[in-house]
Amino acid sequence: MNAASAGAPGKPKPSPVLFVIDDDARVAGALRDDLARRFGGDFHVIAESSAAAGLAVLRRLAGAGEPVALLIADHGLRAMPGADFLARAHQMHPLAKRVLLVERDYSARSPVVRAMTLGQADYHLTKPWLLEQDLYRTVGGFLAEWAKDHQAGFELFQVVGSGDREDHRLRDLLTRFHVPFRFHAAGSRQGRALLTDRSLDGARLPVMIRHDGRTIVAPTLAQVIECTGGSSRSDIDHCDVLIAGAGPAGLTAAVYAASEGLLTVVLEESVSGGQAGSSPMIRNYPGFPHGVSGSELTRRACEQAWMFGAHMVFSQRAAGLECRGSARVVRLASGHQVTARAVIAATGISWRRLGVPSLEALVGSGVFYGAAGAEAQAMEGLDVLVVGAGNSAGQAALHLARYARRVTMLVRGADLARSMSDYLVQEIGATGNITVRRCTEVSEGHGAGRLEAVTLRDRHGRLERVPAAALFVLIGGEPRTQWLAGTVQRHRGYILTGRDVARDGPEPWRWRPGRAPLPLETSVPGVFAVGDARYRSIKRVAAAVGDGATAVRLVHEYLAADADRPLTAVGTEGSLPLLE
Repeated sequence: MNAASAGAPGKPKPSPVLFVIDDDARVAGALRDDLARRFGGDFHVIAESSAAAGLAVLRRLAGAGEPVALLIADHGLRAMPGADFLARAHQMHPLAKRVLLVERDYSARSPVVRAMTLGQADYHLTKPWLLEQDLYRTVGGFLAEWAKDHQAGFELFQVVGSGDREDHRLRDLLTRFHVPFRFHAAGSRQGRALLTDRSLDGARLPVMIRHDGRTIVAPTLAQVIECTGGSSRSDIDHCDVLIAGAGPAGLTAAVYAASEGLLTVVLEESVSGGQAGSSPMIRNYPGFPHGVSGSELTRRACEQAWMFGAHMVFSQRAAGLECRGSARVVRLASGHQVTARAVIAATGISWRRLGVPSLEALVGSGVFYGAAGAEAQAMEGLDVLVVGAGNSAGQAALHLARYARRVTMLVRGADLARSMSDYLVQEIGATGNITVRRCTEVSEGHGAGRLEAVTLRDRHGRLERVPAAALFVLIGGEPRTQWLAGTVQRHRGYILTGRDVARDGPEPWRWRPGRAPLPLETSVPGVFAVGDARYRSIKRVAAAVGDGATAVRLVHEYLAADADRPLTAVGTEGSLPLLE
């Protein structure tokens, strides 16, 4: 065994291990030495050059309780494929991130393509590697993900609760707001101590305790946001562009609008992220070969918009829209009004409900709409169900399978491939603790205060009661556009834009200007719709991002147009009128 840093004998908490294996001892040694130069102060770097010796070392580390952060294995080991070595090593060290070491090869035959598709590896490294660009920056990202999974670092809040739906709501909010916290059951030793220290009897829960001692009992959404540094009130009454919704489309619009000098206000009913924010891993978003969590992607976009000067207002729902001459006035649920020169509707969709009363009564107590990241680790060793056959359901099942003993997907149809990306179908098929039950629906839920079992119905009407610790429902959504009812043209709730706008419709939705609507413009001039709430939208994050960027360009066209000159199409030369 070769070790770059051994750590002090008898150290209570041994340094986490970075483990490298390659049949070529020179490659293994070079990678070990390069990793040790950058990470050796915090990690114990070990390299081996045979599969048998490597498994023996990992077995010893597991027996000694020494944590392993990264498992890096060459794909072409003589004794077994690198993916098989990672699988055996992962059984001993299930929390370690798996990295496949491959030759640089951009063909579909590369072993990393199959390994990543089937979930046999979390990441890959290429050889030969460049120190800064390939190795240090990439491995640093891997280790950051490993540390996040271990909840390492500073905890902003301690939360004491009883495990009911209000606890779930709070934990979900803190998770989506990217706030580090630790949860304690009210009956636990630590939970009782925290309540006693603050002279609380636990009659009202949950209790949120900030690191500086500020304590809030049964916090509201606005209180959570204010406590984490966000704003729940708008101090701007007039702006150039108001964006309703802070999912990928709305946040992208905010980035471009603010960066291009438009005074921008973003209103979000809850916290940023939208549907994408609850996705544990998006693997087909361009630029992230190993995938990116939806919450991380939207967190970065939110920070970016704020850094460009966008005014982010959370816990504020748009409740109505009025036209006063050239001004567009958005009424908030609080009664406040914001006047804008242009409006971008990016309110997205909300999860469609099952409509089963016995399950609705248990929402937040074992029944969850959406893949709440805050709940995944609590599923360790349990049997859980996922309802749905789309990409969101597939991603949720794979994420939950990292913790749960068994994940069962319940699918109404007979084929996942009709509604789910192929890479997800393959990865689900290769994950041993995921079972797919086709042509099956949930007809009833059972439990006293918390979900304990569900009744399933197959296509022939046969009923079966199965135990379940949790049920995650991801069956698509309904557009969140009620605030625009009676103002803009909609179809089944989705906002009509561009060529779909009816120019000869009945009042008050009729299109009046002597020009065609711009591509993302609604039936109200100067009001644009982007993302999932838009009719004919493509339900993909990249498409929503494209909508957001395009809408800002169209806003510029709208604002710059003279009253007696027709608007021009984006990307055209001169002043040709927009044609459809």
